[in-house]
Amino acid sequence: MASSDLDRTDLQLLAELQRRGRLTNAELAERVHLSPSACLRRVQRLERDGVIAGYRAEVDPEHVGLGLQAFVRVQLNHHDAESVAAFADFVNEWDEVVACHALTGDMDYLLQIAVSDLEHFSRFLLDRLLAQAGVADVNSSFVLRTVKAFRGMPLPGA
Repeated sequence: MASSDLDRTDLQLLAELQRRGRLTNAELAERVHLSPSACLRRVQRLERDGVIAGYRAEVDPEHVGLGLQAFVRVQLNHHDAESVAAFADFVNEWDEVVACHALTGDMDYLLQIAVSDLEHFSRFLLDRLLAQAGVADVNSSFVLRTVKAFRGMPLPGA
């Protein structure tokens, strides 16, 4: 579904669900001025069309023992399809990597890492990431404080 196919009510539904994902259908319907049945049909269509990709709880890393956050930029030795696929396979196996983005510029990937402490990070970096064949260089930055966390996608007109 293209963004042009989303009307103002769809965008309002998405905005409300991004802010308060545990709203009941009745509460959501009231907030966007729809009947509960019309609201449910729209949400189901947004789910079916892949606009709503899923639901999840937002977990505070500190409360689950993940007190150290880092961003690691990775450069690969080779950029052929096999090397890129092998790296992606490794990244998807590592629980410490909470997000991975392929980049333009001087580094190939940006990994967001969540670990318990510096020792855990060191083990991850040395035993997993640098041991992975094909990694040429890494550059790490530690999160001192989060100024603004991801709160959902900016939705036009919502």
